[in-house]
Amino acid sequence: MLTINKLIPGGRGLAGVLLKRAPSVELGWDLRQKSRFDATDSGGRALGVFLPRGTVLRGGDVLVAEDGSLVRVLAAPQPVLRITHCAAHGSPFDLLRAAYHLGNRHVSIELKPDHLQIEPDHVLAQMLRNMHLIVSETNAPFEPESGAYAAAHDHGHAHGHEHEHDHGHAHDHGHDHHHHGHGHEH
Repeated sequence: MLTINKLIPGGRGLAGVLLKRAPSVELGWDLRQKSRFDATDSGGRALGVFLPRGTVLRGGDVLVAEDGSLVRVLAAPQPVLRITHCAAHGSPFDLLRAAYHLGNRHVSIELKPDHLQIEPDHVLAQMLRNMHLIVSETNAPFEPESGAYAAAHDHGHAHGHEHEHDHGHAHDHGHDHHHHGHGHEH
């Protein structure tokens, strides 16, 4: 078994000719969220994948094996619900509303300019049809939006930075107050 413990997101910096020659591995969304799993690549090699916890693989990413060989990640077609607005009775805004309601339920959603995709769920499908959206079952690669956790982390950092700035501001204010007091005595 070939051990893989390195990921190059989107294959950045790799020569196209290298990628064309590299074998691929087709993975569904469930597996692409796992950091440790076994798979078989298009060359028939058994792969043991050990990536940092929290890693999410996307179609187009490149895995690097311990022997230096590359394996391209493909998003495998899987059952999905494709959601489109009804051209006769609706508008693209209906998709925006649907994305909002699905997001409130913490559903993984793939956002496209003209449609949404979610994993099959008959309760959600009925809710969406009740909102006059067209819901169709299909097989397609599923690439949902990444979570807001990275953004939340950055926000936390910014918040800490603002706090330091506020502290400095309070200090300046104290200094001004002291100066004002001095002027008053004068």
